[in-house]
Amino acid sequence: MAVGGAFGFIIALLWKDVIIGIMKLSGLWAEGGYTSWTDAAIGIVVVVVITIICVFGILYISKWGGIKEE
Repeated sequence: MAVGGAFGFIIALLWKDVIIGIMKLSGLWAEGGYTSWTDAAIGIVVVVVITIICVFGILYISKWGGIKEE
């Protein structure tokens, strides 16, 4: 269960960075963020791929550590 929580925490932190980066490009955030919309698009694609990998990891760990039904 803790590994699933860790994957979820990673996903949340990555999406937080993407949202802050887009807010910086929109003028709603003061520091950090992306320098161009191309960088933001690349960041979104990377975070989507990592999110999919983490979700599959959560599903795999959940099935692997489950209780056997007899």
